Amino acid sequence: MNYPTDLDALDIEINAERRTATITLDDPDKHNRVSMLARDQLSELFRLVGQDSSVDVVFLIGAGDDAFTAGGDIPGFLKATPEELTRLHDNVAGPERCSKPVIALIHGYCLGVGLELSLACDFRIATNKAQLGLPEIRIGMMPGSGGTQRLSRLVGLGRAKDMIMRGRRINAQEALSYGLVTEIVEPNELEEAGYRLAAELQQHSPLAMSMVKRVLNRAYEVPLAAGLELEGLAYGFLRTTHDFREGVEAFVEGRSPEYTGE
Repeated sequence: MNYPTDLDALDIEINAERRTATITLDDPDKHNRVSMLARDQLSELFRLVGQDSSVDVVFLIGAGDDAFTAGGDIPGFLKATPEELTRLHDNVAGPERCSKPVIALIHGYCLGVGLELSLACDFRIATNKAQLGLPEIRIGMMPGSGGTQRLSRLVGLGRAKDMIMRGRRINAQEALSYGLVTEIVEPNELEEAGYRLAAELQQHSPLAMSMVKRVLNRAYEVPLAAGLELEGLAYGFLRTTHDFREGVEAFVEGRSPEYTGE
């Protein structure tokens, strides 16, 4: 897979041995701020890594010790047209659209578009130094990259209003109690915690993983009857695959399955 190299404060690294990709928000001197250009480039990176057969799991992380990202390039919003700003949610949804599991590894500041990006990921692991929030209201704005919708669906409307309308940050422990993060670790344990989760996910069929992610991502968007129909159709499709048969036969034979993603 050929990845672009002319990236705006972004980096991507493939670990062939662990079959993972790490996308890094890489501007530590500015708390890994995410420019308007970087938003588009992130979307493209997640599209490409989703097609990379050498990768099973994707990490999203911030460079340095201070921040996942403290947010977007604030002055840049005045250079964008109102119409452009109405579509910010589309590129930030790159992790959600990616066919592979995406794990956000959060340390330090995770604010604004940083929290919105992490909400579009499938899992969030945070250090005990993490601070999470959507503070846009404090500068006359509101979350515009999916924050109002994803946060309210994940933690409930009341908690989302409390965070967004007050511009309130929460610490890692409160985020864990909300179900916003799945695990809290020491800063020096963050990378290894990510690899542990990746190894767990890699035990499963990549085809089943991709399919269940697609179905789960629609859980709040359709009525129950339509969701059940979608789930059933996806399950029926998996029945036609090698991995489904391999999983069943391995269970019956008392051995570990060997999945191929087919």
